[in-house]
Amino acid sequence: MTEPARFRDLLAAEWIKLWSLRSTRWLVALGVLAIVAFAVQSSLNAHNSWPGFTAREKALFDPLGEAFSGLAATLLMIGAGTVGALTIVGEYATGLIRTTLAAVPARHRVVAAKLVVVGAVTLVTGALVSAATFGVSQAILSDLGVAVRPGDPGVLRVLAANALLAPVSALVGMGIGALVRHTAGAVVSVCGVLVIVPTFFRPTVHQWLNDLYALVPFYVWRTCLGLPQLRDDPALPTVTGSWAVFAAWPLAAAVLTLVVVHRRDV
Repeated sequence: MTEPARFRDLLAAEWIKLWSLRSTRWLVALGVLAIVAFAVQSSLNAHNSWPGFTAREKALFDPLGEAFSGLAATLLMIGAGTVGALTIVGEYATGLIRTTLAAVPARHRVVAAKLVVVGAVTLVTGALVSAATFGVSQAILSDLGVAVRPGDPGVLRVLAANALLAPVSALVGMGIGALVRHTAGAVVSVCGVLVIVPTFFRPTVHQWLNDLYALVPFYVWRTCLGLPQLRDDPALPTVTGSWAVFAAWPLAAAVLTLVVVHRRDV
């Protein structure tokens, strides 16, 4: 009787499948370069415009906002979510999933390996983006006397949140891909769930709406985790609650992926 494949062998196989796709390599490489380029351009614009800033504008200036903007977060989330979705959708679209499950009938082990590989790759990518954008932007702003260091209050939290946007989005994308199983539909759904809908969220006088908004990763990043100095507004998410959202979404997506792949036919 054939012994079941070792989990490390499944990890190696999933790594090969993920990284052998030219689209994945190009998406990651171009995405990282584009986000870093945005940070450079934004920081240079701020540097060149600094002499014309008013005293109030200088006092309120956020150097971390030049490093990693809402546009950068949008690109990172869409890119990572798309990679996550395509790891599931692509295998079903090509029929490779039949070969995979014939070799490893235990579907939960296959999905677990996919989750680990995609989560690890996107975590490294997110950390690289966060560190690179921070480094180049603070180097450009350093002679203005407004650059910050990792040890300054709130900076490490922002850097960690920026990095974690990638794996959070990728695992959510996997869950969406498992449900939709259609390339275009999965990509559109990723954009809608992770970015488009949350961009319409604003603090309101209705606390139940604020509580609902505080369950969305992009919203809690934008109003809490991505800010070095938190706003004194009870309607906004708390740091603890925001980290819980960052943990809950990928966990729920992982469970969803496991259940859907296990129950649905290939």
